[in-house]
Amino acid sequence: MLKTFPVIARILLSGAVCLALAACSSVAGSGPSAGDVVEEAGTAEAPRYELVDVDSHVVEILRHRGPDSFLAHFGDYRPSVEPRIGIGDTVSVTIWEAGSGGLFSAPLVSDRFSTGANSATIPEQVVGRDGTITVPYAGRIPVAGHTARDVQTVIEHALAGKAIQPQVLVNVPRSVSNTVTVTGEVTNGARVPLSVKGDRVMDVIAAAGGIRAPVNETYVQLSRGDVTARVAMTKVTAEFKENIYLRPNDVLTLIRDPQTFIASGATGHNAEIPFDAEGINLSQALAKAGGLNDTQADPAGVFIFRFEPEEVARALRPESPLVQHGYATPVVYRLNLRDPGSLFVAQSFHIVNRTCSMSPTPRSPAPARSWKSSVCFWRRRARG
Repeated sequence: MLKTFPVIARILLSGAVCLALAACSSVAGSGPSAGDVVEEAGTAEAPRYELVDVDSHVVEILRHRGPDSFLAHFGDYRPSVEPRIGIGDTVSVTIWEAGSGGLFSAPLVSDRFSTGANSATIPEQVVGRDGTITVPYAGRIPVAGHTARDVQTVIEHALAGKAIQPQVLVNVPRSVSNTVTVTGEVTNGARVPLSVKGDRVMDVIAAAGGIRAPVNETYVQLSRGDVTARVAMTKVTAEFKENIYLRPNDVLTLIRDPQTFIASGATGHNAEIPFDAEGINLSQALAKAGGLNDTQADPAGVFIFRFEPEEVARALRPESPLVQHGYATPVVYRLNLRDPGSLFVAQSFHIVNRTCSMSPTPRSPAPARSWKSSVCFWRRRARG
């Protein structure tokens, strides 16, 4: 997981994105000016953050800033493998013999036409910690890690010469090792057993009763071993390749996380505003915030503050000293809405969940820039 650069000031909520709109001197306490943002970026040798002018080239780079992906993390689009017996599973064994009078068959009844029962079912057993079960006349049979068909063959070989041409059927009526734990915003959190056919993410969610939250506000978090990935429910339902097969002992957590951004400063509406959609672009975010304030906002100073992953930051600024492996890079995007072409660019610039929108102050003769440090001073978090 990428580590981030915390900001001393509080314009970034939870290390997420911050959208800044330059305003006039009548709201001098609202934030830094457009000039402040440019000045405080620092020098090319020692930048505090990267200042990037938004154009079609930048938008094309940002298209690769895709959301998280199950396929990318787990690389597992193969069909599910046949379930294997594990410790704690309940196993039943039924044995047939070819004739009467054997170990597991009733003796021949001379005064009747019936040849007796030629089969016997051993009472269900729970696989012990040593991974074995007991079969009469065959002893302790190792079953953990094997398929039911493998165990059938082992028992038949162990009974050869003792029973009359034995045939064995092994069944696993209850399995705890081939299950997926489903929790969070589902109707019935449970350990869902995986079928022999194989079960995908949506199959298991349906088996748990489905989700309780709206689809566009729900994220699916999959934990497998020490790897965890979170993907929007809308992405899992829309892209078949993300609906991957689940494996035994996976943990599936449904998380309700409404997508919102915060608007403040020289906008028509200052509040935390929900997306009310799967995603929105910059034009839509500005519209939801009531647009820019005609008497305060400077359309030439629209800024978006965001931590970008290493691959995106390196594509934007290949030589930047801020771009380091394992860290996210603070980037400030600048958009000039006085340029008519920027209206097209804004429609392609996607807003990230938890965006904070605020109005920094413009350059004015007055020296008061009380929020200057809130944008400009960044420091690197220690590795950990």
